[in-house]
Amino acid sequence: MEKTAITDTKTVQTRLVLPPDTNHLDTIFGGKVLAYIDEIAALTAMKHAKSAVVTASIDSVDFLSSAKVGDALTLEAYVTYTGTSSMEVYVKVTAQDLIRHEEKLTTESFLTMVAVDAAGKPIPVPKVFPVTEEEQQLYNSAPIRKANRIRRSKSTAVRG
Repeated sequence: MEKTAITDTKTVQTRLVLPPDTNHLDTIFGGKVLAYIDEIAALTAMKHAKSAVVTASIDSVDFLSSAKVGDALTLEAYVTYTGTSSMEVYVKVTAQDLIRHEEKLTTESFLTMVAVDAAGKPIPVPKVFPVTEEEQQLYNSAPIRKANRIRRSKSTAVRG
């Protein structure tokens, strides 16, 4: 199976923060951002795997700052690491005030997506390799994140 540069898995979406998407402080609901993150992670993984995918886990979501009504949210996603059928997807969200020309990082997240066939069974995915320094850091730290996921799932299974 071929290998793909992490850079080539990049997917970008831009969305406008509108009043129905916000809370009483005029900042976007965290759940709305999570839905956007899950959607772009799925698109990125489908593009890479050339198949349907399912979300296996959302490993971390760090809300670093808020976005307000009128901001443009830009979501960037990359497949940073692959297993046999699983793909770790990194999603970065920035908010841009298009009037003031200000931009800030609002959210970072790691998700695990699994490629599946028509019957819902896992199927193999192409490997990825890093090109940039940032991609190298994400790629090299992926096994640590995977080990933490496995530890968490085992501790949850023990508690029942």
